[in-house]
Amino acid sequence: MRQVNLKKYVLPNLPYLFVGLYATKLGQAWRLSSGTEFADKVLHLMDGFAAAFQSAAPSFHPSDLLVGLCCGAALRLAVYLKGKNAKKYRHGTEYGSARWGTAKDIQPFVDPVFENNTILTQTEQITMNNRPKDPKTARNKNFLIIGGSGSGKTRFWLKPNLMQCDSETYPCSFVVTDPKGSIVVECGKMLRRKGYRIKIMNTINFKKSHHYNPFSYIHSEKDILKLVNCLIVNTKGEGGKSGDDFWLKAETLLYTALIGYIHYEAPEEEQNFSTLLEMINAMEVREDDEEFKNAVDLMFDELKERDPGHFAVRQYAKYKLAAGKTAKSILVSCGARLAPFDIGELRELTAYDELELDTLGDRKTALFFIMSDTDDTFNFLISMAYTQLFNLLCEKADDVYGGRLPIHVRCLIDEAANIGQIPRLEKLVATIRSREISACLVLQAQSQLKALYRDHADTIVGNMDARLFLGGSEPTTLKELSAALGKETIDTYNTGESRGRETSHTLNYQKLGKELASVDELAVLDGGKCILQLRGVRPFLSDKYDITKHPNYKYLSDSDKRNAFDIERFLSVRLKPKAEEVYDVYEVDLTDEEAATA
Repeated sequence: MRQVNLKKYVLPNLPYLFVGLYATKLGQAWRLSSGTEFADKVLHLMDGFAAAFQSAAPSFHPSDLLVGLCCGAALRLAVYLKGKNAKKYRHGTEYGSARWGTAKDIQPFVDPVFENNTILTQTEQITMNNRPKDPKTARNKNFLIIGGSGSGKTRFWLKPNLMQCDSETYPCSFVVTDPKGSIVVECGKMLRRKGYRIKIMNTINFKKSHHYNPFSYIHSEKDILKLVNCLIVNTKGEGGKSGDDFWLKAETLLYTALIGYIHYEAPEEEQNFSTLLEMINAMEVREDDEEFKNAVDLMFDELKERDPGHFAVRQYAKYKLAAGKTAKSILVSCGARLAPFDIGELRELTAYDELELDTLGDRKTALFFIMSDTDDTFNFLISMAYTQLFNLLCEKADDVYGGRLPIHVRCLIDEAANIGQIPRLEKLVATIRSREISACLVLQAQSQLKALYRDHADTIVGNMDARLFLGGSEPTTLKELSAALGKETIDTYNTGESRGRETSHTLNYQKLGKELASVDELAVLDGGKCILQLRGVRPFLSDKYDITKHPNYKYLSDSDKRNAFDIERFLSVRLKPKAEEVYDVYEVDLTDEEAATA
């Protein structure tokens, strides 16, 4: 049986009960007044009041109680009607309450120890702690940085965050997209001094790069499917047109079969793209002879005899359903897609692996992806590396570390629109925070993200808790930013003058709504200013960070050219020598300081 909450109904009405009891004195005063006619009663009403108020106790005479009841009910009805028809006033914010944030607004998000923060502006930082004591101040470290060419995306944001490498409480690994290769030269020596491993993948000059072999990270059948999907997605033609769905699926079947065979059957030193390309080149097809078997067919026939249920055999059998002419077209498509691997230097780059992507969450590492900002021919390799990196780290966090990596991995993806599409990025940015991984996208305009990820762009932006605008003139970006900042209420006045026989003047005050920053104001934003939007906090109009004030600035080559990192010298010692390479081994004792600066 449902219980009635008496307090809910009784307590709010107690004041009206007391008013009603007190109002019984009005009825008593009228009743005690002399006379029987109305006029006589009014004439002697004051005598009635004197008699009624000789005692403060309420009157319980029936007629007096009726008067009190009517008065209490009338008051209750009046209060109800007034509340129902009440006007809602928001003085000073009638057209909007937008304002710029202050130091008080950002204070709850800042760690008292400077090194434990990630830098956003000169005056705003937020803690690297993903689980602060007060849960309402928790923010993910996924950032969206937007700035036109020359706005200082690298100098005012990326470098300052690399210099935050001193934290012992919240240690980080960095994955940096480095257009032109200047960032590693300017910051590499500082990172080595702070105990970081340096890894470099260079798609401009393959000779100045560590080796990267995507096959080294295949451990199961699902990893094969992920690699094939990443290869397909990031080797499209211009504009995202990659052919009919049939041809894509046919290519996928063949890649899956061949990579499956290579992974399970080939020696470790042959598990790479070179072997894949050689197998495709060996797949001769004769349209007039359906019974003809090429070398790869014979390899799969032999494998089928040994293991009829083999993963690669099942995929290859589906591919072989294609007729001779169709199979030849599929092979042509595969050959065109893998054409970059005909370059000897690229085959050497992917022959074996030195990047150790699966260890970034185990110890402090700085991985630099050097890419061309004018030619995207080989950028698909970087996108593949990012895809494998996210998958490997998430799996390791779940399977080895109970859900959280011991070292936070920050991906600072400069020129994010140029590396190609990272598959399922919209899902990754929503889930990687809990695993101590973050992704920061650096763009010249927000429209670049929409062009690359289309319908998923808004989802990606929605999972970025901080958005930093460094300046630009792209209309769509300015319009969306102006709308997001909101409107403030301002006071205006109009003056008027009328002339005739007599001159009169009028002065009219009123309130209006105005954008906190209009599109034209954003377009001419001071070069030293930036706008920060942090989820749940008022936006900030602040100075860009001055890197010369950072304690670690003295270790950059910006401060002293002698601090420039020599990539060739660093890479002269390979993690894994070639099989035919002859080398000598020396034992050298170095102090920690000497090792850091070597």
